[in-house]
Amino acid sequence: MQSDLGLVHFWQQGDLVTHSVAILLMLLSIVSWSLTVTRFFQQLRFNRTMEQAPQAFWLARALPEAISAIETADRTGVFAGLAREGIRAAQVHNCPAGLNLDASRRRNEACGNCDQPAGGCHAARGLGAGISLNEGVTRALRNHILHAQAGMESGLTFLASVGATAPFIGLFGTVWGIYHALVGLTGAQHVVLDKVAGPVGEALIMTAAGLFVAIPAVLAYNALTRGNRLVLAQLDGFAHDIHAFLTTGACRPLEGGPSPAVATNPAAATGGVV
Repeated sequence: MQSDLGLVHFWQQGDLVTHSVAILLMLLSIVSWSLTVTRFFQQLRFNRTMEQAPQAFWLARALPEAISAIETADRTGVFAGLAREGIRAAQVHNCPAGLNLDASRRRNEACGNCDQPAGGCHAARGLGAGISLNEGVTRALRNHILHAQAGMESGLTFLASVGATAPFIGLFGTVWGIYHALVGLTGAQHVVLDKVAGPVGEALIMTAAGLFVAIPAVLAYNALTRGNRLVLAQLDGFAHDIHAFLTTGACRPLEGGPSPAVATNPAAATGGVV
């Protein structure tokens, strides 16, 4: 009867292919929604961090205090990790070979606990011993940004793939459902419209299911991509400020306040970096 038509009837009348398509769409929807919710909470943490963390770093009065402040303010670890990597690269460049253990330890304490062997940081750098301070800091900051970008973009490819393929998966289920319905009518003496319209209408549910899975995935992908682009722009700006501080001693001026003391003596703060 016509009143029996619906999702339950479509499922009961479906075959292995129809059931497989429906289960696949349901799994894609669950995974994409889980990924979307997780990434949006991550994006909220980035939005709170990308303004507070650089401010906390530049308002500090000494480099160890700056590292502690940015680690406290950074809920994601991305901005604090960027500062640590840049400072570590500057420390490695400015720890000359041949220092004795006591002098090396005093120098490392001055530059913020540089964990390098007593033989000197040049020996630990290997093939990178010949690069300049500017190149070393730039390389460290760039590598950290690339690593952070890879982490932020993790899962976005899946969302894009779901948004691109789910409608076609649903369409395949519709085509197969229509085929299955028409095959079921083979041999009937009298075929009227209501006998065809019901099964075909049920089969169209698969197309609607595919769109239901794809549309949220596409919207989430676009929103998260834009959010990541803003965070990476802020991270890139902070990297330029860190690079200028470690190589020239220049510090980003803060609006509405005096220049922080962390930039007044960068050579002492980084173990001789000028």
